[in-house]
Amino acid sequence: MGGGEGSTARELLRHNTIDQVIICDIDEEVVDFCKSYLVANGKLSMIQDLRSDNNQIINSCASWIIDHQHNGLLTLVIYNKAELEAGEERYDVIVGDYGGPCYKLYTKSFYEFTVKPRLKEGGIFVTWAGPARIFSHIEVFSFIYNTLRQVFKYVPSYADIWGWVMASDFPLELNAEEIYLRMRPRIKGENRYLDGKTFSSASTLGKVVRNSLDNELMYTQRKLQGSYMAMASTLN
Repeated sequence: MGGGEGSTARELLRHNTIDQVIICDIDEEVVDFCKSYLVANGKLSMIQDLRSDNNQIINSCASWIIDHQHNGLLTLVIYNKAELEAGEERYDVIVGDYGGPCYKLYTKSFYEFTVKPRLKEGGIFVTWAGPARIFSHIEVFSFIYNTLRQVFKYVPSYADIWGWVMASDFPLELNAEEIYLRMRPRIKGENRYLDGKTFSSASTLGKVVRNSLDNELMYTQRKLQGSYMAMASTLN
């Protein structure tokens, strides 16, 4: 969800275990801009316009990345929230790669009634969760973590400059060596940042962050909207 510029899809398609990637974005103008100017994301400009009668499927990519393993594996759809909620497809992994004013996509009701029903058994949801440093993590990171904790049984979280929260009803327990051994044969090329040790260390949160996660409340729509307006004001 989100990620219309293609960066998340680019990284996912480096994994030879991926059968299909669907980018689900709401902003067609951003997608069109990135197709024209964001050349770092490969062959995004090759996405063909295939507008359908119901206007749900806007674009489809047959060969966004030239590697023969990835041909035909990427689809781009432009959905609004209502269309997303009405969908029936189920997935192994759902990634929330959005931020800013998308506060309605961080509520308990969205996670519970839209995201979770779209996951297959054993499925994983992971979402961008705002800044996550010692002072900035209380802006949205701690709220998002605790909101997801109301919906999923296991909610490990990861913090660096930015925070990410992973959620599943199945335990996510792998040590650094196990992560490395799984990643090595599955990924094309070498990661510049992420490996088993980095992944494990990012999930070891500082004391002040842990205390916030233990004591924070979940997001209501009103609180989310206020937090994002405050954060947008700070960034501007």
